[in-house]
Amino acid sequence: MSRRRKVIRKEVKRDARYANPLVARLINAVMRRGKKATAERIVYTAIDKAREGSDAIDPLETLNKAIDNVKPRLEVKSRRVGGATYQVPIEVNAERQIALALRWIVTLAANRKGITMMQALAEAIKEAAAGQGSAIKKRDDMHKMAQANRAFAHFRW
Repeated sequence: MSRRRKVIRKEVKRDARYANPLVARLINAVMRRGKKATAERIVYTAIDKAREGSDAIDPLETLNKAIDNVKPRLEVKSRRVGGATYQVPIEVNAERQIALALRWIVTLAANRKGITMMQALAEAIKEAAAGQGSAIKKRDDMHKMAQANRAFAHFRW
């Protein structure tokens, strides 16, 4: 029996333009210092730019494909057993997969220097949808780490 409280998840509101909770979560991930209008402008422009040059009819098709490509299936968590710390591979639940994918895309876009956040986010989304870029590399590194430590999978509890 867990000693922690049960986590009560808030329902994420839908965004104004697309009425999509995933876009609302992306806006919240981009937002800094409570400037939601600025974050909305960045995200909506990035979605439009990411769609340019592709044959996608639905404006969110590129974004959904990017997030599906970046979602990690496995991650490692530290477990202390008998004085030693092991990196134990565990499966990632669906909510955390989306949260990690959004965080990686936004963080790696923000780390690009010399271009605006709108352009950087659009490029990051476009690259992730194509199965390339630093967010995909981050996911692959996480999977490699889990694969390398699969001998410790029996410590999962």
